[in-house]
Amino acid sequence: MRPLTELINLEEPGWEVVEEWITSATNKVEILPKNEQRAGSALYRTQVTTRSPMGAIIYETGGILVDHGWIRILGSGSDRLSRSLPEWNRGKSFEAYGKAASFLLIADDAIGGFFALNGGAFGDDDMGMVYYLSPDNLEWEPLDIGYSDFVYWAFTNDLDAFYEGLRWKRWKKEVKEMGADRAMLFYPFLWTAYDLEKRSKNDVPIEEIWTLQLDVRDQLKPSGEK
Repeated sequence: MRPLTELINLEEPGWEVVEEWITSATNKVEILPKNEQRAGSALYRTQVTTRSPMGAIIYETGGILVDHGWIRILGSGSDRLSRSLPEWNRGKSFEAYGKAASFLLIADDAIGGFFALNGGAFGDDDMGMVYYLSPDNLEWEPLDIGYSDFVYWAFTNDLDAFYEGLRWKRWKKEVKEMGADRAMLFYPFLWTAYDLEKRSKNDVPIEEIWTLQLDVRDQLKPSGEK
């Protein structure tokens, strides 16, 4: 693993690019403050340089909340988003820091949708591209964009259109209140046909939704299918 001194790029910092995206954002973007020690540790464990937008976000932020906290882009962790990118992935996409990951979880949303970079888990033809595990069908859907384009997409895309039919009337208030380490769990589940406003819902730790959705996928999918 490369030392931290080799990962911090002072000549071409990727954070300057991210700041330009923030300036042009059409969705509300909130940068969570970083802790210097946690930032260095997270960058070292991820082994990306700050020349890249991913490395810059990990090293310069505790995470980023988009559209009133609906989307949470993982950084180095903070009081309001305690999960750092490497900590969140350990035990999910890799077992030990420094090991290759077949996918890398980079962000998630308030209804338990997960964004991941393809490291081979979803095929070899589009390595490094972003997939979305949609809670309404439990399918990993290709977004046909890489990490940088994903961040810009989150900042500027029409998220109401992307999440059409999945946002309830009081979502802004309730998402803000539940915090960025939790997500809304609906019953009947979102992957069943039922009116959204008639479902019961409760916010739970997002880890629970991740585990639940993988368990259901394992039960529904043929053996060996991702």
